[in-house]
Amino acid sequence: MAYKENSKKFLSNANITIGDLVKVSKEGTSYTGILLDRSEDAEDNYIVIKLDSGYNVGIEITNASIELIEHKDKPKIGYDETELTKDPEKMNISIISTGGTISSIIDYSTGAVHPAFTAGDLLRANPEIIDLANYDVKALYNILSENMEPKYWLEAAKNIADDISSGSEGVIVAHGTDTMHYTSAALSFLLETPVPIVVTGAQRSSDRPSTDTHLNLINSIGAAKSDIAEVSVCMHDSLNDDICALHSGVKVRKMHTSRRDTFRSIDSEPIAYLKDGEIKETTRPYVKRNEKELKVQDNIEDKVGLIKSYPGISQELIDYHIDKGYKGLLIEGTGLGHVPEYMVPSLERAADEGIPCVMTSQCIYGRVNMNVYSTGRKLIDAHLISGEDMTPEVGYVKLCCALGQTDDIDEVRKIMETNIAGEITDRTSAKYFLN
Repeated sequence: MAYKENSKKFLSNANITIGDLVKVSKEGTSYTGILLDRSEDAEDNYIVIKLDSGYNVGIEITNASIELIEHKDKPKIGYDETELTKDPEKMNISIISTGGTISSIIDYSTGAVHPAFTAGDLLRANPEIIDLANYDVKALYNILSENMEPKYWLEAAKNIADDISSGSEGVIVAHGTDTMHYTSAALSFLLETPVPIVVTGAQRSSDRPSTDTHLNLINSIGAAKSDIAEVSVCMHDSLNDDICALHSGVKVRKMHTSRRDTFRSIDSEPIAYLKDGEIKETTRPYVKRNEKELKVQDNIEDKVGLIKSYPGISQELIDYHIDKGYKGLLIEGTGLGHVPEYMVPSLERAADEGIPCVMTSQCIYGRVNMNVYSTGRKLIDAHLISGEDMTPEVGYVKLCCALGQTDDIDEVRKIMETNIAGEITDRTSAKYFLN
């Protein structure tokens, strides 16, 4: 326990330990919650409790009193295994867990959220979904999404393909939200699918009253049972618990650190909107179930760099990646797709050494056009590949996938300039930005 001296004595005098339900009173205000541990370097005169709202609060103990409401054992993280029966009248849906907040639970010894659930735990924590389909559940990884790597995308794609080959009629991937749009893009490029593949997650863990897990999961099941056979992301469309949007896996981005409606379609509309597990509206034509045969790419290149241009950036960043053996570079340029003019010789060197460099814009909305200004024209002469209206994240993932197929720079250019999964549109409309 990290409580020392004054705070330790304050708790010991009331016979209180970590995990107990307590009431702390101070200056006419009381707080009720579960006592959490705290960091080693925290100030001694503070304790931390988790309120019913799910938020943690630190309370300075000077002139405060504390009352034990209930001794609680530290909760076991996870659920006991139970057998899931199959109903021949229901669709067969696979749920693959990779970790993240949707598959997480609170650890009351620290107050932190950990990716501790398995996919089966996810079902048992949300019993209202069990009757909606037959489920094949597995935990592929148990990591937070910042720890994702390109090799994991490839492994996930192969596992999804195996499930589809084994009779899965829809696949749900439970994923952390921070890099969810990278994974959805990777699955879009690595797989051709005859069934829906739906990536979903949660901004707030299941132990919190404001969790978005239940709605996202119910509507993801609806999407997985639907006729929309594309890779998509299903998440809250508002701050209310009502509607979810189904975004294209290559036209979506996380736009806010904590809002439940953080995911937005970029330069496009969502494919559909769902309520109560049902498709309520579609906004565009989509690939229908069984229109495509199952195909999966068997390789990916992870030695690809993503470089953001900024005032004062050094050309040494390009040279560093070349010298370190990077196979491709995604440049997140300014505006229409620019970097400082003094960067051009290093980018020419990359082209001379057979390293494809792709230009996208850090503006998020809009598209690259290197024909407008003089620097852009020099970048074209330096053989930079236009990322069109792909976001930097999608362009990066596509380059990893393209280099997994070939190291020929001309072939990579052809792949990058080809619309594979809806990532490139012929024309960008301003209406999506205005909305």
